[in-house]
Parts: sequence; structure tokens; C-alpha cells
Amino acid sequence: MLTRAVIDRAVAAALDEDAPWGDLTSEALIPETAVARAELVARERGVFSGGEVFEAAFRLTDPRIAVDLVVEDGEWFEPGAVLAVVTGPARGVLTAERIGLNFAQRMSGIATLTGAYVAEVAHTGARIVDTRKTTPGLRAFERKAVRDGGGRNHRHSLSDAVMAKDNHLAVLAQKGVSTTDALLAAKDFLPHTTHIEVEVDRLDQIEPVLAAGIGTIMLDNFTLDDLRTGVARVAGRATVEASGGVSLETVRAIAETGVDVISVGALTHSARALDLGLDVRIDAA
Repeated sequence: MLTRAVIDRAVAAALDEDAPWGDLTSEALIPETAVARAELVARERGVFSGGEVFEAAFRLTDPRIAVDLVVEDGEWFEPGAVLAVVTGPARGVLTAERIGLNFAQRMSGIATLTGAYVAEVAHTGARIVDTRKTTPGLRAFERKAVRDGGGRNHRHSLSDAVMAKDNHLAVLAQKGVSTTDALLAAKDFLPHTTHIEVEVDRLDQIEPVLAAGIGTIMLDNFTLDDLRTGVARVAGRATVEASGGVSLETVRAIAETGVDVISVGALTHSARALDLGLDVRIDAA
């Protein structure tokens, strides 16, 4: 979860990276008594995300700075919209500007891309989820952005759930252990609350997985025809997830095969930063 403590740790580290010994430019040029008013303005259409993170950049730089969030996380906006208003000591506003923008642009970019995917699968019954293909150290931020865009989160980490992928199954095959027996043994080992998902890349792998009573089966890089066949074979005995080869151009057709979940790594690893700007006006105190 993206808690205030998580936000403050990451933002403080970013501020320290950007101004380890202070903001030399602002200190040299801007009067200490100068006051700034700045507006966070959208240069393009999108979904806002990261309001609390944006605010933290200014709060941690100078607690005298006030940030008024005009739009809420998850809200669509049009070009020219004012998303937030920042007022306070000018030096602090200028010092925090880039860090606040970096987080807001990155998170809003993810939220906007997610919103586009969610719109593509509207009324199909399929949900869009993210993956663990996130920026190291920033997973909680990026996953919050996915939720703001209308998507859902997959497992947060390797500790959350069991997900047997192709490499796990390959090791079992080399040891001569059947998939069904290995999964049944895993269920005996795990707490009853632990969810198990198994990735398959061939139709003939589906039945051995289902025989173990697994909760979710991922059909990885299947053709549309094979996805339809896979959904029919599962026949409601497990949640069906599709993964691999998913783009804005293909996601609707994938959803229409009847899968329950579509995982999209591009939501976090390929989203571009949204074009937002901070328009600053400085007044002498």
C-alpha cells in the first residue's frame, strides 16, 4: 500500500538526490523573502495520479508551502486544466518543483495508459491487471497509479501468493515430478489462505493443473483461438488469466475470448510520463 510513510521515504530520498547540499541556483538568485504561486497545469488529456506524492515534495522541502489539489486521483482532465495550486516561499517551491513533477508525471502517465486499456475492454467482463515489471523501489507508487486508472493489481511481491511459471514447471519435469503431484504437495504445504496460480503455454498443460484444484490458470502467449479453447476447457473451474502479446490494439480481442483477467506489463514498464507543467509566478514579500 502507498502509505504516507512510504511516500515520505521515497520523496525524501529523491529530494536528497536532487539537492544534496541545497538548491544553489535558488539560493543565489531568489530573495529569501520571495513568495511563489504555482499552478500544476495539464498539457494533454489524462488521468491524474500522485496528488499526495506531489504534495509531499513541497511539504518535505518547506512545511510552510501549501498545496491545494484541484482534482482527485483517478479523475480525467483535459489540456489546460489546473490540477493543483502551490503557494509559499519561492525558494522551496523552486527546489521541490522537479521532484513533484517527476512523480506526478510518471504516475499520471501510468494511470492514463491504464485508463485506455480499461476502456478498450469495457463490457467484456475482463479486468485489466498489472505485473511485477515495475521500477525497483517504486512499485507501490506505480501500482497506485494503475488503480487510479481503473485497473487492478496482481500479486504485490513473491511473498504474496504462489505463481508457478514455465521455469518452475520445467524444473519439475526435469526431476520427473508430475505437475499435478507437485501442485497437490504445494497445497498441503501452504496455508489454506494462500492463492495458487499456474502459468501454462500449451493447451495440453491445462488439465494436469486443473486436476490439482488450482485457483487461477494463466494462458501465456496463446493465440486467440487457443484462448477460446482454453476458456472452454477450464469451464469455470478456475479463474482464467491471459498474458503475453497484449497491446491496446489486441486487448479487446483477447478480452472477447472470455478470459477473466488480462495482465499487462506495459502498464508500468512502457508508460510514458504525462506532459504536466508547473507555471510559477514569484512575488516579492
